[in-house]
Amino acid sequence: MKKNTLYLLVAAASSLLCAVPSVSAKTFTESMQQGSVVKINFRTRFEDVTEDTLNTAGQKNGEREADAWTTRSRISYQSGAWNGFGFTGEMDNISEMTNDVDYRTSAANVDPLWSQRNTVAVIADPTGTEVNQAFISYTNFNNQVKYGRQRLVLDNSRFIGNVGWRQNEQTYDGLSWTNKTIRYTNFTYAYIKNVNRVFGENNPALGDLHMDSHVLNASYTGFDAGKLIGYAYLLDVNDPIAQLGLTSDTFGVRWQGTVGESFLYNLEYAKQQDAGAAKLFEADYTLAEATYNVSRYSFTLGYELLGSDDGKYGFATPLATLHAFQGWADKFLTTPTAGLEDTYLNVGVTVAGAQAVVSYHKYDSDTGGIDFGDELDFSLSKKFGAVVWTAKYAQYSMGDTNANFTDTTKFWLMADWNF
Repeated sequence: MKKNTLYLLVAAASSLLCAVPSVSAKTFTESMQQGSVVKINFRTRFEDVTEDTLNTAGQKNGEREADAWTTRSRISYQSGAWNGFGFTGEMDNISEMTNDVDYRTSAANVDPLWSQRNTVAVIADPTGTEVNQAFISYTNFNNQVKYGRQRLVLDNSRFIGNVGWRQNEQTYDGLSWTNKTIRYTNFTYAYIKNVNRVFGENNPALGDLHMDSHVLNASYTGFDAGKLIGYAYLLDVNDPIAQLGLTSDTFGVRWQGTVGESFLYNLEYAKQQDAGAAKLFEADYTLAEATYNVSRYSFTLGYELLGSDDGKYGFATPLATLHAFQGWADKFLTTPTAGLEDTYLNVGVTVAGAQAVVSYHKYDSDTGGIDFGDELDFSLSKKFGAVVWTAKYAQYSMGDTNANFTDTTKFWLMADWNF
């Protein structure tokens, strides 16, 4: 069924792409010169992590610690247009400024510091040089098609995102098509062959996620009261043994509403079911979130549920920008099988050009009555000239005894500048 869907969509795209192309350079050589853009970005970050370890009795018996001082250097090139065609390329280099990678870059047993897993924490910023993006594009009045390695971000990145917080960005190998032929409507289709994950190409266990997946997302903005979004994310992972539970079909609907200029709210529901994985499962996702803006303040109250299938499976979002959800300590990158309820309050304020955010999260299970603890987060950012400085702090406090969710403190100081 999924392959037939792909063939139909490619056929439809082929007919649409025969439409009148946009204005472009006269020759291919001119397109490489006229309208092309080169950008350079540097992002330097210090990250410090401390988390407790527990003994078999559930008592603290030590700590995992790590710190990393890394710089990501990025050069991006975007060509001009030639009969609607263009090319985008982007290279990243991530270096440890002390030339000593003394932190684990993943929890996989292939990590060089796996033997020190009881004392060394994970900071998922591997060093190395990679092609971050390299794709050919075609654009006309209502369509854009990209083929190759590309960034893919849909809606709020809860299901499909680029994990932009990590130094090694998550990108996708495949084809994407965006169509705006129908008024107020934006339709996106993507076929994903491979996911280039944040753990880097040198990690044989986690670096790449091979799949044959189809992503469909459609939004309609013709309502005065908000934006309606529907989606189907059909993930087919080619290695179901190593990635058990990641092969799934997710169908959902999202409403982004507004009341006046100050009150915003989001409502979302999705259902997820297995699509060929070793175990049958079904779980629900629910979001209810409201934001009130007054003067220089912003207040957000929200509830997010990643449901459980009777304690056997937790709703999964393996392609999401996970750092943006459920607290910055990143304790719930994988949903517990008991599911997860996240009740949160965010307060933001802008003073003298600086943006400050304080966030509180309370975590509970969907089933079984488990207290998964709580978290307090704080961030402060301000732009000085071409450089954006950001400081962030996260403190997670465990609830019921669980070796996977122990007390954790993280701190970041980052400088980001563009040329």
